[in-house]
Amino acid sequence: MCAHAPAPSSDAPIRIGIVGLGYIGTTVGGQFHRHADATVHAVCDLDTDRLATVGTEFSVPPTTRYTAYETMLDDPDCELDAVLVGTPHTLHYDQVVAALDRDLHVYCDKPLTTDLDRARELVDRVDRTDRTLMVGYQRHLQTAFQRARERFATDPPRWVTASITQDWIADSAGTWRLDPDLSGGGFLFDTGSHLLDGILWTTGLEPASVAASMDFYDDEQRVDRRAHLDVRFENGATGTVSLHGDLPSTREHIHCWDDQGALYLEGTQWGSREVFEIDTDASEHVPYIDHRQERTRAGAFVDSIRDGTEPPATARDALRVTALTDAAYEAARTGDRIPVELESAGRSGSR
Repeated sequence: MCAHAPAPSSDAPIRIGIVGLGYIGTTVGGQFHRHADATVHAVCDLDTDRLATVGTEFSVPPTTRYTAYETMLDDPDCELDAVLVGTPHTLHYDQVVAALDRDLHVYCDKPLTTDLDRARELVDRVDRTDRTLMVGYQRHLQTAFQRARERFATDPPRWVTASITQDWIADSAGTWRLDPDLSGGGFLFDTGSHLLDGILWTTGLEPASVAASMDFYDDEQRVDRRAHLDVRFENGATGTVSLHGDLPSTREHIHCWDDQGALYLEGTQWGSREVFEIDTDASEHVPYIDHRQERTRAGAFVDSIRDGTEPPATARDALRVTALTDAAYEAARTGDRIPVELESAGRSGSR
């Protein structure tokens, strides 16, 4: 990968333009607004009321509030260093490309794209650029997942079981998340994307194939509410992943077993996760985890730009998730075990 270029001036704050002022745009946008080395310089959203409210909250003047993304990017009076893409999933690719075409750094919410061929294309592009492209997989910044990654750095687990539940169907009612033309899929492509990323990044395992079953919310079978994945990895390890988006509360469990025992990652709602270490005699230990040292997503993005280093969650991390997700949808629809194709363009990734 090429070295990443620093911001225009080491003293000047990084000027951020936000497109999409929903949950991610305001949450991560708020982190940028409060960061000493960044400033929210422009905001963009189709909803003019939201544009005014968030613009005022982030101290963005009316002259740099936009309803059209490319107008924001091309306005000569709106000089940006980076953009935050917080829009519906299927819009990410075009908006990321538009920013990279203008030599801007990009923070993009997950998933990076809902199309497998486009995910491969973005990996190739980032390998040829000096711009930072960071994907919003915040588990890479959580101490619990970092500890797990350290354990499996040289010896990945042999068996993984994982599950996540959420009242996602009810929470998404009336929003773009239940519109597959905007979401790209269902619960697996939304909250499930975090679970798949957490497994792959923590263990270092490369998915080889997947069988899957799903229940769908819509008659066209594009928006899944429940998914069960049986994954085989390149090194012979196996994993089962269960996701249910129509249950009352949010809980996450990732259990990774090797010859020394197991490491469990557990959590509720959206807080930091806890770690439990299981020995071969079934005894359990709870190591101390200092969550206070965890960086925010905005802070990690700013550090990557300033230091010229690779961001915590990269386009290649996102490609692994998209490839496994793409194969899982095909497996569920066909009833076949489907290979996970990271590099080959033999199958379209569009939903």
